[in-house]
Amino acid sequence: MTQAKGHVALIGAGPGDAGLFTLRGRELLEAADCVVYDRLVGDGVLAMMPPSAEKINVGKTGGGLSVPQREIEEIIVREAKRGRRVARLKGGDPFMFGRGGEEIEALNREGIPFEVVPGVTSALGGPACAGIPVTHRGIARSVHVITAHTKEGTIAPVDYEALAKLGGTLVFLMGASAVTEICAELQRAGMDGGTPAAAVENASTAAQRLIQGTLGTLSARCAEEKLRSPALIIVGEVTALAEGFAWKRFLPLSGRKVIVTRPRERAGKLAAMLRARGAEVVELPCISTRRIEAEPPDFSKYGWLGFTSMTGVEALFELLAEKGRDVRSLGAAKIAAIGPATARALKERGLITDYMPEVYDGLHLARGLAELAKAAPVLMLRAKEGSPELTAELAALKINFTELPLYETIYEQAEIIPQGADTAVFTSASTVRGFKAAMPELEIERACCIGEQTAAEARRAGFKRIITAQRATLESLINTLEEDIR
Repeated sequence: MTQAKGHVALIGAGPGDAGLFTLRGRELLEAADCVVYDRLVGDGVLAMMPPSAEKINVGKTGGGLSVPQREIEEIIVREAKRGRRVARLKGGDPFMFGRGGEEIEALNREGIPFEVVPGVTSALGGPACAGIPVTHRGIARSVHVITAHTKEGTIAPVDYEALAKLGGTLVFLMGASAVTEICAELQRAGMDGGTPAAAVENASTAAQRLIQGTLGTLSARCAEEKLRSPALIIVGEVTALAEGFAWKRFLPLSGRKVIVTRPRERAGKLAAMLRARGAEVVELPCISTRRIEAEPPDFSKYGWLGFTSMTGVEALFELLAEKGRDVRSLGAAKIAAIGPATARALKERGLITDYMPEVYDGLHLARGLAELAKAAPVLMLRAKEGSPELTAELAALKINFTELPLYETIYEQAEIIPQGADTAVFTSASTVRGFKAAMPELEIERACCIGEQTAAEARRAGFKRIITAQRATLESLINTLEEDIR
């Protein structure tokens, strides 16, 4: 029997920041059985790779070993012939010096169906992120994109005389090691040494740097600043606009690379809030949750039901639905929620919270219930290994309580080890433990914690700089991070 052929998606991953990755690219990546990716794909995009997919790194470091292009083509053909959905992740855009055309030719020879997802090319997105418009009324009416390197890795032969006569803006990709030649040859071809020029390193990421000068000075400036790959070299009058057009200066978290450790299904909102403030975000779930088999109790025996997380609310209603029951099963018990997010999850299911502590943690939830519940039995619906402070305080205050574990926390293995991150955001003590289990050697400058119990876990884990939100909300968490950076 002939094996069905799979499908290959050639996906442009953009210049580095996951916020510039396309919606279609993410759809195809998350559906992939196999991901074949390059070095210049950003950590935030790599973190979107599905855990179940096979990951094949065909990238290279400047001057280091690489997988030859023909071998890359053989890999994607081989995996597609196995009937797999292959995501071929390429930095920038597949057709902008990305050799996507050669890979399509290989797929066509084998009759393998494919799709091309354009990406934000660094030739345009990189300058824009640095505040350089590649065209501007009255200054530049055209833009010309040139590769500074050949496929063999040597400096590309360029007709500098022709480029010098074009006018407009010149953008050289992969130009870090060629900046001296570019500046010298353009001047030799007749361009004025006073022509504004710039280099942009790690465009769109937290590590982005802009080095400005002229054709006559840029080479020395780049040597002085130790320009590193990947970098763009931009030549033209538009580079002088960078100071006034540098929009990232308005974003308080610009230049910060932040790891979000929440479970995959919870990370999106926090990641979006951080990106809106200028951070480069890597969504790296360190924990996930799994429901525990349980039987719904006789709720009429309890005066209070206590919920310590949104996950607990969701798990309870999944259990009730599984047993053919609904919210009516809960009877007349009063409802306690640990914080606003849990209260919202309850309200969405028709339950109004009767009590929520002013400080959103297990210790204060227990103390509030001690005042309110008195002799009424309390049922705590929570994780299998939830916060020990909650139950210890309930026991110390002699509250008649029962625990019903509805889900358990599972520590995730790290899909990638992000480089250059300065902050990790933790929304529970379990995310701290999951982070250290997944990446024990990764050094992070700052642990940003949603509450004191989470901060205490961060201290036990050995983090040196720990900041704690004033209130246990995502808004307060991000505001606290901004204040610390200021």
